[in-house]
Amino acid sequence: MYKERRREAHTQAEQKRRDAIKKGYDTLQSLVPTCQQSDTSGYKISKATVLQKSIDYIQCLLRQKKKQEDERNDLHKEVIALKIMQENYEKMIKSQQTQLGVVDNRVSDELKFHVFQTIVEQLFVTFSSIPVDNFSELSGFVFSWLEEHCKPQVCGIYLYF
Repeated sequence: MYKERRREAHTQAEQKRRDAIKKGYDTLQSLVPTCQQSDTSGYKISKATVLQKSIDYIQCLLRQKKKQEDERNDLHKEVIALKIMQENYEKMIKSQQTQLGVVDNRVSDELKFHVFQTIVEQLFVTFSSIPVDNFSELSGFVFSWLEEHCKPQVCGIYLYF
């Protein structure tokens, strides 16, 4: 009687363990996208396949996480660099304002826009003659175009600030 109860308890414990393992595999299979489709023959995929696909999926997620962390770090560095540049520009503006003393001596935004518009319009007209059918032609002509057309004397504008 004691042996029989002991054997029955052992059988129940073993069945409970197997059920827990089966439930774990089922849960794992439902969580991993590549495990959710069954075999082409309609049979359930094997436990070994579930484990291997789970490993592959976790490794893929780890690579994605690493890539995102690298991108985040790069963006963080860029933000720091931009903040430093902003501080430097703010210092330059303050320095120029104290040197000028009078705000009226500054060039108006309308004049700046007009000069920029004139330069860009002339450059656009000349750039439209560059062939852009393929990259090798484009890259071959861009440098010569820059040398020929992107000089202050070409636009006929000389600015003295």
